[in-house]
Amino acid sequence: MAVREIFAGMPWWVKWIAVPVIALVVFGGLITSILGFVLWVLIKVLLFVALVGGLVFVVRKFMGSSGSSTKEW
Repeated sequence: MAVREIFAGMPWWVKWIAVPVIALVVFGGLITSILGFVLWVLIKVLLFVALVGGLVFVVRKFMGSSGSSTKEW
């Protein structure tokens, strides 16, 4: 409630423009490093999924062309 009381008498541009700009300046490095880490993890996950999918595709292709049944497992 104290924050609402502080901002109650302020003009609209202080609440909606000045405060977010100050927050971006102060925490901008943290925000970009978090976003960079999330994107790095997302790229690694997509690379992992693509490699596993390629491996499954290649194994199924060679298992099907060799004439052996998958029931041997």
